Amino acid sequence: MLGRTLIAALLIAAGCDKTPEAKADTTASAKPAPAPTAPAVAPTPVSPAPRKLYLDVHDVKDVKAADVAAAHRKDLATQGKYGVDFKAYWVDEKIGKVYCLAEAPSAEAMKKVHQEAHGLLPREVMEVRADNMSWTPAPGKKLFLDMHHLGANTVTPEAVAGAHKKDLEVQSKYGVRYLDYWFDEANGIVMCLSEAPSADMAINVHKEAHGLVPESIEEVTEGR
Repeated sequence: MLGRTLIAALLIAAGCDKTPEAKADTTASAKPAPAPTAPAVAPTPVSPAPRKLYLDVHDVKDVKAADVAAAHRKDLATQGKYGVDFKAYWVDEKIGKVYCLAEAPSAEAMKKVHQEAHGLLPREVMEVRADNMSWTPAPGKKLFLDMHHLGANTVTPEAVAGAHKKDLEVQSKYGVRYLDYWFDEANGIVMCLSEAPSADMAINVHKEAHGLVPESIEEVTEGR
């Protein structure tokens, strides 16, 4: 009995009677690391459809410049929907013609703007190239738009540019200023815009410069 008591005392002195402390269970409380997220991919920009230059012709009986200006404002309000950019228009009230110049993805897009804006569709739409896009008519000067029908596949852009250069060399003699021209290569049509004292003076420049007389010439008013 004494021996057991002595052994128990020795164990207590050595600390062998202590119950081992439970280790904290960190496994259950630990939160899983968040899964890595893929970097955001920027959307691929969509390039707008390339635009070409078009000139259309409307036949409008008893047309008035004020009415065309109102219709043009509606075109400008609608054009963005179809990727069109109207640049200018010209009106001949005497014979009832309207010409519109615009950059557009297609001739059909240009027509859609007119259709939605006011319903006045053109008789024809020509794809053209221009000498420049920065002409500025002088206030108070008469404007004339003439048309040359040279025939399909009979004239090159270089030939038209050369004839226009000759017009510029002669024009001051007649008090004329040629502002721009538009060339429909597919149909061989050239339209020239000029400031002149009269239609005859504008034609005289063509006659002396290169001899290519237009089939028609109209006094017009311009709007933008």
